[in-house]
Amino acid sequence: MASTSTNVPVSEILRTKASEDDEPKKKSREDWRKAKELEEARKAGTAPAAVDEHGRDINPHIPQYISSAPWYFGSKGPTLQHQRIQPDQEKPRASLDEWYKRGVDTTSQAKKFRKGACENCGAMTHKKKDCLERPRKVLAKYSNAQIACDEFVQPKLIQDYDSKRDRWAGYDPSNHKAIVEHYQKIEEAKRELRADKLDAGEGDEDKDDLEEDEDKYVDEVDMPGTKVDSKQRITVRNLRIREDTAKYLRNLDPNSAYYDPKTRSMRDNPYETVANPEDVDYAGENFVRFSGDTRKHATAQLFAWEAYEKGVDVHVLAEPTKLELLKKEYEEKKEEFKKEVSSSVIDKYGGAEHLQAPPKALLLAQTEDYVEYSRYGKVIKGQEKVVVKSRYEEDVYPNNHTSVWGSWWHNGVWGYKCCHSFIKNSYCTGKNG
Repeated sequence: MASTSTNVPVSEILRTKASEDDEPKKKSREDWRKAKELEEARKAGTAPAAVDEHGRDINPHIPQYISSAPWYFGSKGPTLQHQRIQPDQEKPRASLDEWYKRGVDTTSQAKKFRKGACENCGAMTHKKKDCLERPRKVLAKYSNAQIACDEFVQPKLIQDYDSKRDRWAGYDPSNHKAIVEHYQKIEEAKRELRADKLDAGEGDEDKDDLEEDEDKYVDEVDMPGTKVDSKQRITVRNLRIREDTAKYLRNLDPNSAYYDPKTRSMRDNPYETVANPEDVDYAGENFVRFSGDTRKHATAQLFAWEAYEKGVDVHVLAEPTKLELLKKEYEEKKEEFKKEVSSSVIDKYGGAEHLQAPPKALLLAQTEDYVEYSRYGKVIKGQEKVVVKSRYEEDVYPNNHTSVWGSWWHNGVWGYKCCHSFIKNSYCTGKNG
C-alpha cells in the first residue's frame, strides 16, 4: 500500500486534476478509501511520513486544515511553508553590531548658526524647547559662538525575541581596558611601595602586606555565630560524594516522595512501605531534621547566634561545653527572673489564693470509678454516671410539703397537690388545710 502511493498528503490526493482539461476530477469511493487508509497508516507509523520540499518529515498528526495549503499558494506537493512567514513579508532584523549611538557627533562642528537649528545651542537635531543645555544669556542664534555638536540620528532597530533580551547588547569591549589599566596602575604603585620599604629595611611588614594582597579576594562571611578572619582560607563544598546514592534514585516510582531539583531536597520518606524509618539509611529531610538531637542542636545554634549578637563570643561547634554552660545558666536566671516578677506582682496586688488551683485530674473530672459497658451500650460492671435532668434541685420539699410547687392546677392557678394551697412557699397543713 505504501509502495503504490507516494508521500502525498490527503489534501493533494483529493485535489489532483486531470491532465487533459485541467479540471478537478470527481473521486470515486475507492480513491476516498485509499486516501483514508494512507492517512491512518501514517498516523500508526506503518507508512512513511510525508516529506516537504526541504526534505523534512511532516507530522501526520497535524490537522488537515493546517497541513493543506490553499489553492492560491501554488504548492506542487506536501508542504508547511504556507504556515511560516513568507520571505517577502519578513522584515530585516538588526545584526549584533548594530546599536544605538551614544553621545554627539564630534566629527563635524558648525561654525555659524544654521537655519532651523536650536536657537539656544545651535544643534540641528532638536529645537529650543527640547534643548537640555542651560539657557544662554546670548543665544547661539545671535552670537554665532560655541555652536553645539549635533546628536546622532538614532537608527530604528528591528529586533527579534533574543536580541531584545540580550543583557550585553550595545556593550563596548574596549571599555574593559580602562578597568584593566586602573588595576595595573594600582599593582605598579604597590610594587614601588614594597621596593621602597625593602630599601628602608622593613622586610617583615612587607610579608604581611603580601598576605593581605593574597587574601583580598576571599569572601568575608559576616554571619552571627561564625568567626571568620580575612586570613582564613574558606572552601565551600556544595557537591555530594559520588559514592552516595542520589535521592531521586532511591525510589523510581513517580508517585513516591517528591524530589525538588532546585534545592536538591526530598522532604518525604521515599521508603513508605518500611514501618520504622530508622531501619533505612535515608528517610527524608523531615526525618533527619526533626528527630534525635536535631531540635536540641537547633536551639543551641539559635542561642549561640543571639549570644553573639549580644557580644558574647561563643561558637556552637568550637566551644560546645561553654555554650551548654552559658545556656544552662541563662535558663536558670530566666526562671528566677520570672518567679521574682510573679512574686512581686502578687505582693503588690494580691490574689495568691487563686493560683492554688486543684490538680488537673480533678479539673478534668477524672476519677477511679470503673464502668464496663457491653457492645450494646448497657452497663455490665460498675455504676453508670447519673445524667443531670434539670438545672434546678429535684426531690426537695420545703415547709413540710410532700409535693412540689406546680403539682396541682385548679381554675387557672398553680398550687401544691398535698394541701391544695395556692400560695408559694407556704407552710403545709396536710389534708386539714
